[in-house]
Amino acid sequence: MKIYRLALIGFGNVGQGLAHILVERGNWLADRFGVGFQIVAVSDLHKGSCYDPNGLSTSDLLATIRENDSLTAVTAPHRDWDALRTINESNSDIVVEISYTDLKTGEPALTHVHAALQAGKHVVTTNKGPTALRFPELLVLARKNKVEMGVEGTVMSGTPALRMGMEMLAGAKVTSVQGILNGTTNYILTQMENGADYDEALAEAQQKGYAEADPSGDVDGHDAAGKVVILANLLMELPLTMEDVSCEGITRLTSNDIKSASAAGERWKLIGTVKKATTGVTASVEPRRIPLSHPLASIAGATNAITYSTDLLGDVTLVGPGAGRIETGYALLEDMLAIHRNHST
Repeated sequence: MKIYRLALIGFGNVGQGLAHILVERGNWLADRFGVGFQIVAVSDLHKGSCYDPNGLSTSDLLATIRENDSLTAVTAPHRDWDALRTINESNSDIVVEISYTDLKTGEPALTHVHAALQAGKHVVTTNKGPTALRFPELLVLARKNKVEMGVEGTVMSGTPALRMGMEMLAGAKVTSVQGILNGTTNYILTQMENGADYDEALAEAQQKGYAEADPSGDVDGHDAAGKVVILANLLMELPLTMEDVSCEGITRLTSNDIKSASAAGERWKLIGTVKKATTGVTASVEPRRIPLSHPLASIAGATNAITYSTDLLGDVTLVGPGAGRIETGYALLEDMLAIHRNHST
């Protein structure tokens, strides 16, 4: 059985979701795929760090976080390493980069990913920063060092939006993509359609954990714009940047706007789009009124959906969760299994 040693950079909800999956499904993964994933290091800016080259107990990591929200009580021979030392000096095979996202600079995740690839280690990440801002450059570095960079979880969480577009639809030629790519805004719009005003819907989204205390990245459309860039780069090989995406959020929509659309048999959705045509490329994030017959109109709550327009199959729509502790942790597992498939022979 092949064992991969993991170094987790960040141990928030996503890292804990992955750890939970490894505890619950470890035996099944071994039986089904002949693979094991052993956490040897964790480095978190707020919770601390620990490293044991022989492996840390995943169950103990989760129990300690539940009890103390800290890694200080974890038994390990090495402690207090920062992220870069953990990446460079641990015996990890795969670096799991799940620190916080910054779509302006990509840091500190961009530095973490670059260091891991340079060190000849595979990277899996759900961090949109490095992926949206510097993916082509990072992919070249990964290939140079004969390792892989898995980014499935950067769009639609564990729903395999990127893998479907890049692999399943590769021969069908994707010409445009449009989708509901942010669960927070979709939840707010759903609640507004159910009678809440914008402020009430936002407060409820924050209470449920869908929106951050500062929700601007979601409601202003920047999170969805980052995903549009990722889709353009990976699925359509278009070298777009964040500056190439025209971006408008949902903050100007009022209850009257929602009612007016409903009366006309339409529904407001925040739609991210990238389209390739003979005249050029268009990329945008904007609130749009779409008819109830549209495949994205029925997507409610925090659910995400994406429609691929192709030459051979027409429109193909994928619906699934766009966030969540276990769901996003599963995206990391998807990428780790892909690394195993590609490097097990």
